[in-house]
Amino acid sequence: MSTSTSPRAVLTALFMLFTLLSCALCAPLSAVMKRDVWVPTITEPTSASTWTVGGTFLVTWDTSSEPSEVTNPTGKVYLRQGDATQSSPIAYGFALSDGEVNVTIPYDTIPGEYMIVLFGDSGNWSDEFPIDAAT
Repeated sequence: MSTSTSPRAVLTALFMLFTLLSCALCAPLSAVMKRDVWVPTITEPTSASTWTVGGTFLVTWDTSSEPSEVTNPTGKVYLRQGDATQSSPIAYGFALSDGEVNVTIPYDTIPGEYMIVLFGDSGNWSDEFPIDAAT
């Protein structure tokens, strides 16, 4: 005696399987998988700062709230103007726990209003500040 399964029954079974799988994937992560996200406040530059194309300046951030586990402890610093963050970092490979890094403003930077973006565990921005032409 042969049994035949209808296409509708197969599709219903697959739908149920995918539904259960999607529910399982949406379950909360266990404590082992938890990650702390650290967003240190950038303390320098501020809106009162003025930097110059070609100059080297110190970027600083507050490390007092660093969690015990940082997902990505290695930082990168980018320049941001308006809604666009530049594609190349002006500093990278430093420890976020250092709280500071020196950056050099590239000579091809167009003078204007900028922000510093600190990436690592997460991304955060400084106040907007001017970068003037080299003298």
